[in-house]
Amino acid sequence: MKERVRVAIALIVAAMLLDGCELGKLVGGMAAANEDQMLVEVLPKYDGLQGHTVAVVVDVDMSTLYEHPYVAAKIATEVSARINESVPDCKGKVQPPQAVINWQYRTPQWNALPLGELAQQLNVDRVVHIDVLEYHLNPPGNRWLWEGVCVARVGIIERDGIDPDAFSQTFDINTKFPTITGVGRESASEAAIQTGLLYSFVQKTGWLFYKHEEPKHPDRYRPELNRKS
Repeated sequence: MKERVRVAIALIVAAMLLDGCELGKLVGGMAAANEDQMLVEVLPKYDGLQGHTVAVVVDVDMSTLYEHPYVAAKIATEVSARINESVPDCKGKVQPPQAVINWQYRTPQWNALPLGELAQQLNVDRVVHIDVLEYHLNPPGNRWLWEGVCVARVGIIERDGIDPDAFSQTFDINTKFPTITGVGRESASEAAIQTGLLYSFVQKTGWLFYKHEEPKHPDRYRPELNRKS
């Protein structure tokens, strides 16, 4: 509401100072900028977690874990937290991520088990299975540029589903950070790139499961303009 009042005042002042042509250009520019900052409500793509016990399982290949040993735990922790906080009637029903990680360590070849067996051994109704297919912070063979990429397939295991040994639904998540090209190592730290990449990935993954707001025009949206003072 305050933002609308400020815009109205700005238009009144502009009308007093500018001629019709200049005012028209100003109003058009302000309208375009306002359109770029619009958020739209988006419903979850999968709403079957509500009221159920849930575990988040992350599978990452060994070469990626060797180079980025905390990636799997970070994704599991943050996605679990989003589900716990934002999915209706899931508060307190999400398995602690450390308990799930400990189970993975204690269970050799856990990712070769039938999908239904995962849900049974973790004793949950739903498993959010995140298979990280690609993860890197630099383009192949170039350590001088930042080009973070995280690609994963998210599958849902329903223990009480028609076929618990098959994913009930799958979703592909493809995230890049930074969103602009040509960012050199002197412009940002590795920690900053990894934090931005994982935040974006976790946000997109979490959005699969609960109602949220997304930018109407993601390519033109500037989040810093919507930060509360």
